[in-house]
Amino acid sequence: MREMGISKAIIKTNQGTFELELAEADAPVTTANFIALAKSGFYNGVTFHRYEQGFVIQGGDPTGTGRGGSGKTIPLEISPKLRHDRAGVISMARTDDPNSATSQFFVTLAPAAFLDDGYAAFGYVTSGLDTVLKLRKGDRVETVTIETSA
Repeated sequence: MREMGISKAIIKTNQGTFELELAEADAPVTTANFIALAKSGFYNGVTFHRYEQGFVIQGGDPTGTGRGGSGKTIPLEISPKLRHDRAGVISMARTDDPNSATSQFFVTLAPAAFLDDGYAAFGYVTSGLDTVLKLRKGDRVETVTIETSA
């Protein structure tokens, strides 16, 4: 797997922990948004409000309804280097408006190429994919920690 950036996210859930390498070079706006929210504690205690078997697990909505967000939106940021080509791709969720992503994210549970060029992928699970595959609606993010290497 190619080098993707210098930051990783460690997401501790009630089902276990998984780690993501964040693609800062290829998705700088999206990763900066995710990192800022994580560092502020925004994601701590948020539930996964959507589970689609063989497709995605989605979280990041503080209301737990799928309609909430951080109050700030970011533009759709697509990179041809970041594809939904495997289980464990993290992307920003959005409404029909391509520039509506806020805090909600999803992690693919299988390849989902039809999402390419429509949703902003911004990293990959590098450890703990088994944990991601166990997550279900109602499971909870306990903490998100960002580590940056020099």
